[in-house]
Amino acid sequence: MAEATVVHIEVIYALPDTVWRKSLTLPQGASVNDALQASGLAVDYPELFSDPVSTGIYGVACAADHILADADRVEVYRALRFDPKESRRRRALHRFATKKSLKGGKPSRRNVQVRA
Repeated sequence: MAEATVVHIEVIYALPDTVWRKSLTLPQGASVNDALQASGLAVDYPELFSDPVSTGIYGVACAADHILADADRVEVYRALRFDPKESRRRRALHRFATKKSLKGGKPSRRNVQVRA
């Protein structure tokens, strides 16, 4: 069986309201960085490349020098807007406050004043 001399890949960049997608045919041995350059993503989103870009293949993080295989999907990841620990803490506080308000306004024992 003859070895393929090209690889067919797809570059994906997901935004909150749309998905940027480009299918490419590159020579075998091409890296993730080669795919990003050939895709033209930097032309459409130049602000993305002001910092190092996080990439992955099918959800698994990879380096820019990773060699691509046929049918790989290169995913470009956006930077996190919030610290994940802080987000979990805020959600937990919100759930706690919601449960407390749904109890029907029953006062807790700590807040009950005893009158003699």
